Amino acid sequence: MGFVFRSRAKTEKAPTDKVTADLSQQPRDPQAPKGRPTPKRSEAQSQRRRAASGAPTDRKAAMKRQREARRADLARQREALASGDERYLPVRDKGPVRRFVRDYVDSRFHIAEWFLPLAVIILILSVIQVQNIQSISLLLWLGVIILIVIDSIGLSLRLKKQLRERFPDTPKRGAVAYGLMRTLQMRRLRLPKPQVKRGERP
Repeated sequence: MGFVFRSRAKTEKAPTDKVTADLSQQPRDPQAPKGRPTPKRSEAQSQRRRAASGAPTDRKAAMKRQREARRADLARQREALASGDERYLPVRDKGPVRRFVRDYVDSRFHIAEWFLPLAVIILILSVIQVQNIQSISLLLWLGVIILIVIDSIGLSLRLKKQLRERFPDTPKRGAVAYGLMRTLQMRRLRLPKPQVKRGERP
């Protein structure tokens, strides 16, 4: 009887030992953590690429990196607006056409650049409750507007001619309007900063 029971116990235990031995002989991926399935090859490759490139794996790190890059770009743009460095200027200020327009405008005196100070003076005069002063302020206002219109028309005609001669095959869309908008700013407040002196031809 003991022989029968011993043989059955051995026969029942044998398959279990065999399965355990087979499982222990199967090679396990060294990169796979214990207790988790082995990742697919595509997933493992993408993880290795992210680790090698230093790309952030979470959203907060990506947002932080984007903010830092944007801050660095804005700092470079501010420096370029002060120095005239073409590499980091905003898109609206880039290119040889826009640079020539800036230099052409900055090399001349324009009535429009004094529009804001004159407008403040005329506004103050118009507030004074004296009939003669209010009449003078109105005449000054009309005179300033007429002079700015005449100066702007002359600048537009001269600038178009210069652009046709210097840049015959280059797109010039919006260049004249760009120059007219620049004349409305006082010279010391213009961005990019003027690179030529008054009277110096570009």
